[in-house]
Amino acid sequence: MSLPEIGSDAPGFTLPNQDGKSVSLADYAGKNVLLWFYPRAFGNN
Repeated sequence: MSLPEIGSDAPGFTLPNQDGKSVSLADYAGKNVLLWFYPRAFGNN
């Protein structure tokens, strides 16, 4: 998968939140969204 162009729409995705509940980008359609994550913060390194 290639990186999206700056200013383009983000591809759809679903991820678990801090409580384990699935959250989809589509749940926030029409709203501004800030996605913050720490890669490998809780994984086995």
